[in-house]
Amino acid sequence: MRLLVAAVGLGMCVVVVLLATLSPTPIDQGYESAIERVLSVLHRNGVPDWFGYRWFEFSANVAMFVPLGFFLALVFPTRFLWVALPLIPAISGTLEMVQYFVLPARFATVNDVIANSIGGWAGIAVAALVVVAVHVRDRRVIRTWREKNVIGVREPHA
Repeated sequence: MRLLVAAVGLGMCVVVVLLATLSPTPIDQGYESAIERVLSVLHRNGVPDWFGYRWFEFSANVAMFVPLGFFLALVFPTRFLWVALPLIPAISGTLEMVQYFVLPARFATVNDVIANSIGGWAGIAVAALVVVAVHVRDRRVIRTWREKNVIGVREPHA
């Protein structure tokens, strides 16, 4: 069941990431005033003024890759979870290269690869914590069940 949920989640994330990164025009085109309004609200509510458009975009790139990293990590068996770590920057780098070479209206940057990698790695970390928590819970449930059912304990011979 874990693999099915992870595969479906990963598939949905891949579709969203591909739509966001490989559209012919920048995703924020036409939304500049809305982004400025959001930033204005954030600044009025305590977010420092240095957090401008660049940091907003960086944060959006981080956020976009968190679910991708999470579901990517869950697709791998626990002992191979580490394989997801180099895949995140590889995926991001590939997308940025496609933007650079194929989509002239898009801007490919190293900052995007860094932001995407941070987000993906955060998602992997959350997935690893979830897997550990589930394993700990499962061991506790099994131990409790064994204690209640006294499995493996023989009655002494009279």
